[in-house]
Amino acid sequence: MITHLKHGKPESERAENDAKVRGIVEVTLADIEARGDAAIRELSIKFDKYAPTQFRLTDSEVQAAMQKVSARDMEDIRFAQTQIRRFAEAQRASMTDIEVETLPGVILGHRNIPVQSVGCYVPGIVKLSAIFATIAGALDLKQP
Repeated sequence: MITHLKHGKPESERAENDAKVRGIVEVTLADIEARGDAAIRELSIKFDKYAPTQFRLTDSEVQAAMQKVSARDMEDIRFAQTQIRRFAEAQRASMTDIEVETLPGVILGHRNIPVQSVGCYVPGIVKLSAIFATIAGALDLKQP
């Protein structure tokens, strides 16, 4: 007999939560589209207590930040990047377009369509999200 230690929320509660999240995301994205960096700055202050003069780092700022990271941590970061990239590439390669005529004139299928840009913000998982997004966009754009 299987004993579950934890159960998921009921479907109705999940649907309600999903609708709330979707609403918040839609409002946030619309605000960013309308106000650009001003909206990003407010979100950065709200969630991260971070308000730089600009968000894009120069090459020298990136290099200076990297110098502060220990050799062991850099090795671990590079290892994680390699593993994430390998999995994302294998995952993307497994998702091929398909089109099947199940009956005369009835064509079913799916197609992977590249996106122009993505936004990723999950504290602690930014690297993972950004690498997956990069692989998905880069590989899709190479296909005819």
